Amino acid sequence: MIQFKNVSKVYQPDSVGVKNINLRIKEGEFVSVIGRSGSGKTTLIKLIIAEEVPNDGEIVIGDWDISNIRRNDVAYLRRQIGVVFQDFKLLPRKTVFENVAFALDVCGACNQRIREIVPQVLRIVGLEGKDDRYPLQLSGGEQQRAVIARALVHSPKILVADEPTGNLDTLNTQEIMDLLKKINDFGTTIFLVTHNREVVNSLKKRVITLDQGLIVSDEEVGRYKL
Repeated sequence: MIQFKNVSKVYQPDSVGVKNINLRIKEGEFVSVIGRSGSGKTTLIKLIIAEEVPNDGEIVIGDWDISNIRRNDVAYLRRQIGVVFQDFKLLPRKTVFENVAFALDVCGACNQRIREIVPQVLRIVGLEGKDDRYPLQLSGGEQQRAVIARALVHSPKILVADEPTGNLDTLNTQEIMDLLKKINDFGTTIFLVTHNREVVNSLKKRVITLDQGLIVSDEEVGRYKL
């Protein structure tokens, strides 16, 4: 599903993003990536979604080598990879329905498809009945659910979640993690980057630890050890 083969990304001679990364994530896995600030986590995400390309090595998503992906193909790749960030990035003047529909609209989806897909994903994330509300009328947890719904509209094979609970309290954090596990149960590969020790330890899933751009630990059932 995701393969990194001897991948390095160097921004400047003295600024290494990742160095000689070898990594294989199978379809349907739930993987947590941890590491201190500057360890390479953000670079890893940027490489997966083709926001950056490696200086060396090969990156394969499915059967697709994206190491030197053409810029015209990036949008197509990102329809297969849903992305959720800590910052909700919802459009404040659009309703929940409109925010989620926007991801389809910009790709040229017809109104009929939008009317079919949006209620489905809102139901999956538990926001049915709140489609006409605006972001400021939602709790932090509900806003993140709307972001996840938007990430699901193209039925992605991979969901990249970058600190998705960073702005949430304990209760909402647990609810978002339960939702990610539910999505994983559907067969979607989850690539989670987090600093939350409790989240990582409660998952009892694979944990990859980065330090100074290197993978220093990769445990099938890991714990947060920083």
